[in-house]
Amino acid sequence: MTSEPTLILHNGKFWTADPHNPWAEAVAVQGHTLLAVGSNEQVLSLARPSTEKIDLEGALAIPGLWDAHIHFYYWSLGLQQVQLSGCHNLEEMLHRIQSNLSEHSGNAWSTGWGWNETFWEKPTLPHRTDLDKLTGPERPALFYRSDMHSAVANTAALELAGLMSQNKEIEGGVIDRDESGVPTGILRELAINEVRNHIPAPTGEHTDAALCTGLQELHKLGITGICDQRMKDQEDGPKALAALARLNRRKHLKLRVSCNIAAHNLPLIEALGVTSNMGDEYLRLGHIKIFADGTLGSRTAYMLEPFLVGNFDDHDNIGMMLTPESQIASELERAVELGFPVSIHAIGDRANRICLDLFEEMRSRGVEPPVIPHRIEHVQLLDDADLSRLSQLGITASMQPAHILDDMDTADAYLGEKSRIAYRLKSLLDQRTALAFGSDAPVSDVNPFYGIHGAIYRQRPDRMERGVWHEQECLDLESTLRAYTLGAAEAAGWGRLTGSLQPGKRADLCVLDRNLFDLVSAGVKRDEISSTKVSMTLFDGEIVHGPR
Repeated sequence: MTSEPTLILHNGKFWTADPHNPWAEAVAVQGHTLLAVGSNEQVLSLARPSTEKIDLEGALAIPGLWDAHIHFYYWSLGLQQVQLSGCHNLEEMLHRIQSNLSEHSGNAWSTGWGWNETFWEKPTLPHRTDLDKLTGPERPALFYRSDMHSAVANTAALELAGLMSQNKEIEGGVIDRDESGVPTGILRELAINEVRNHIPAPTGEHTDAALCTGLQELHKLGITGICDQRMKDQEDGPKALAALARLNRRKHLKLRVSCNIAAHNLPLIEALGVTSNMGDEYLRLGHIKIFADGTLGSRTAYMLEPFLVGNFDDHDNIGMMLTPESQIASELERAVELGFPVSIHAIGDRANRICLDLFEEMRSRGVEPPVIPHRIEHVQLLDDADLSRLSQLGITASMQPAHILDDMDTADAYLGEKSRIAYRLKSLLDQRTALAFGSDAPVSDVNPFYGIHGAIYRQRPDRMERGVWHEQECLDLESTLRAYTLGAAEAAGWGRLTGSLQPGKRADLCVLDRNLFDLVSAGVKRDEISSTKVSMTLFDGEIVHGPR
């Protein structure tokens, strides 16, 4: 071997995600590429006087992590908004909003995200009048629920959007009303857009700065690749993609980004003549994103059987389709004709069945995806009869294990015993289904180690004394890591370039402050996995996080 390594990491425990060589002690990097993966002796023998050598002192290193489902633009901008996740009650939510209003009194709008009433001591939905007391009558405000499919707006925002009318209805959305027919401020699904569309778009400079901050935060978590979900119209479509392209041209995009484009942009895609996988080693077009139904938390997931009533008055509610089945079929076929695979959001068991039926019908006519497999995003509720169908049809299950921890109480309350069909990680793996894991940030915590904990333990780290939630679906650590690395990279069409530590692939990896395999084998079940820290992240052969 004549190439000289620029960097050698040695004396480590490298889990490679390569089934033919799963463990190594050292890796050699030449420029952007892994030159060698093997024993200390093998790799160190390649060193030259100019080679930088770093002793990992026995630390665990793994391939760079992927987030297979993140709303990177929204999440990055959200880092500068009111953070409402982790609130224990409505009063704490309002206190955080009040503090932010005091700090940013000059802002035209007040926005934020992350509240989840199911985590509160009294699970009461916030009301527009709660916000009015803080904002006054002039300043509009909108705060997203954690699932991003519901939000609460104040009166000023509702009036600006023309939603205070008692007979106003939104196709594909819901405006919650009190007994007198007056809007409460809670908006669901497409009704949110009526308010959101009035929020001033950030400037290009602001967007670039926010994305750079987001990049740095991902590097701290060992994340080197993402699937950026549903870039659509207005500010989170062309402007977001343009911002990523600007960063890439400036050599600042130290991340591999697969951009999934909203289906209503298919005419634009056709006019431009672009195809999936178009781009370079850092920024590419990925899937066409379609929404089937809503979410569990908003009780808009499309179900085979009605939700339990509980404290709600929506008898016989089976959720809703956000996109008609005929339209999904048309968009699916057109996407494939234009050279794109499709990624469909499906939460409810009925929605998942409809999507699988459509994929099966297309396959029966010989219509296959171009190179990259189709995917279903979330696959949250899957009926027994449909378990084997994803594997049979070659569909990737793109799932977010952090949702297990966030939604277990909601699933039990809304589904009862049927919650056993939620997040069927082990059952899908047993059917040889391709798995790709992500976070769905800002809907859930972007931290991959929180998700890893959820996949293998199905217990929230802050209440481990409770029993395991549907233990039969717990996943082993190695399968979980594979879904966060090679599985996610392959689902995005990047598997030949990255996702595992193999000679010839890009040098994307991270070094952890603890050995996850040792913790699991020792039976540790507190917060040791979820509190893992990344001591070093290598992207494209460059140390982008951690000491030299």
